[in-house]
Amino acid sequence: MIAEEIIIAPVVTEKSNDELQQGKYTFKVNKNATKVEIANAVEKLFEVKVLKVNTMTVKGKKKRVGYHVGKTSDWKKAIVTIDTNPGEASYLTKGGKQTKATKKYKDSIDEFMGA
Repeated sequence: MIAEEIIIAPVVTEKSNDELQQGKYTFKVNKNATKVEIANAVEKLFEVKVLKVNTMTVKGKKKRVGYHVGKTSDWKKAIVTIDTNPGEASYLTKGGKQTKATKKYKDSIDEFMGA
C-alpha cells in the first residue's frame, strides 16, 4: 500500500484538537493498515518523526431512515504521537565513529487543520 492509500482523512473533534498541543494527531486510516505502515506513511507524507501509534476500530452506528434500519460502516482510527522537539540524532557507525543524522524533521503537521 502507498502512503496516500493508508491515511484517508484527519479526524477533527474537540478531543483531537485538545491533543494537538501534546503532539497527538488523529487520522482515519485504511482498515487493513498496520501500525508500522501508518507510522511510515505519516513520516513520508508530513516529514515528522513518529514516536508512537495507537489504533482502534470504531464500530458503525445504527441509522434509520423512515421504516428502513441500516448501519454505517466500521472504520479504523489512528492516534499518532510525533516528536515535538526533534533534535539532531547521533549514532555510532561501524568503525566506532560518531555521526549525525542528516534528515531534518518538522515539529508539527501544518496541513492538519488546513493551515
